Amino acid sequence: MSKKIKTAFVCDQCGADYPRWGGQCTSCGEWNTIKEVRLSAAPKEHGNRAMGYAGSISTVKLLSDVDLAQTERILTGITEFDRVLGGGIVLGSVVLIGGAPGAGKSTLLLQAIANIADRGIRVLYVSGEESLQQIAERARRLKLPANQIMMLAETSVQRICEVMDEVKPQILVIDSIQVMHTQDAESAPGSVSQVRESASYLTQYAKRQQVSIFMVGHVTKDQSLAGPMTLSHIVDTQVMLGSTDDARYRVLRADKNRFGSVGELGFFAMDSSGLKEVKNPSAMFLNRAETPASGSVVTVLWEGTRPLLVEIQALVTDCQYGNPRRLAVGFDQNRLAMLLAVLARHGNIMTAQDEIYANVVGGIKVSETGSDLAIVMSVVSSLKNKVIPHDVLFFGEIGLSGEIRPVANGHARLNDAAKHGFKKAVVPKANAPKQKLAQLQVYPVSTLAEALDILGDLV
Repeated sequence: MSKKIKTAFVCDQCGADYPRWGGQCTSCGEWNTIKEVRLSAAPKEHGNRAMGYAGSISTVKLLSDVDLAQTERILTGITEFDRVLGGGIVLGSVVLIGGAPGAGKSTLLLQAIANIADRGIRVLYVSGEESLQQIAERARRLKLPANQIMMLAETSVQRICEVMDEVKPQILVIDSIQVMHTQDAESAPGSVSQVRESASYLTQYAKRQQVSIFMVGHVTKDQSLAGPMTLSHIVDTQVMLGSTDDARYRVLRADKNRFGSVGELGFFAMDSSGLKEVKNPSAMFLNRAETPASGSVVTVLWEGTRPLLVEIQALVTDCQYGNPRRLAVGFDQNRLAMLLAVLARHGNIMTAQDEIYANVVGGIKVSETGSDLAIVMSVVSSLKNKVIPHDVLFFGEIGLSGEIRPVANGHARLNDAAKHGFKKAVVPKANAPKQKLAQLQVYPVSTLAEALDILGDLV
């Protein structure tokens, strides 16, 4: 008599389990994401999975007795990559790097491990999609030292761990996790259960043997990581590699990092010789037109651990149809609508009958509120057709009552603006420096009305 196969129904978006199939996941609200997976007993290789990632039974310990030794890191030799990782690769950590096809994930990792291997650190590159000849051809095209990089074409995680027991690498690259399979799950590679079990198996090995693992992950059509949401919970660090709207540059963002800052950005330029670091991203996003135009304003964002100067443009035009459009590219469209309402109430500037288009130049995505004041000033500049000088910048959060709220790291933002040649800055009163800056004249404001008055004097 054959043994009955146990099955379960799992949402491939959030990982919620159900006793039977359903059309909608009640946990995350998504439709048609519940898939049937087969369950099987885990093999007793490389220790018991129930013993935890450490490979031994856990014991109760006082928090004060926990060892606080400094975590050892390995530098990749790529400054922007190390910045996003939080200062380098932590031994025993698992990093998931995702991105669209052609973004440069494999190229970036190949450049990083080539630098690491050149310093005598043992690295192993496991390819499940490309042939070893294709990877060797890429390394030759990029002119990378390849005599120290160990390669393996394999998709079985059990076999990969056996090879690692033999060659003892310190860095492992899995390209990609979606094509890996494990004996713990009987479904096809790429399914929810296979991706989850393969990632769990490799993570357990990494924690027990202190091997740092990079996993390459594919993305879906909505630019989210393919596979179960539990994949993001398993790994220590999750970074996404994407391109700007004009596809000239690549932006590496840390969405999760247990060893560093979340939201940290790294900037690269792609050419025939691979990914090149952009040392001064502010200059990249401030490539402004020679002739000043209305609706253009510069602001200072804070991304991770550094300031970033970007240009915000707005276009206010007469409504051509029945309903005026409100379109925002690079930041939340609902926030644009809220700022326009505050401008009407506390600035007495009405835009209800106008179409308004706002854009963050360079394809950068603004996630903080420090750009509120710059957005409003760009709208007013375009509406009144008044040109704001190139050496003036704005930053600050706007509240619903018209107050200008301070933002984090205001002094560092001002210093960065002064380095790039800006002469005047309109900032929240609480962010005004206590001592005058030699190259920058600061205009502190506490309300939107005060900022509009200063704007009238500047233009």
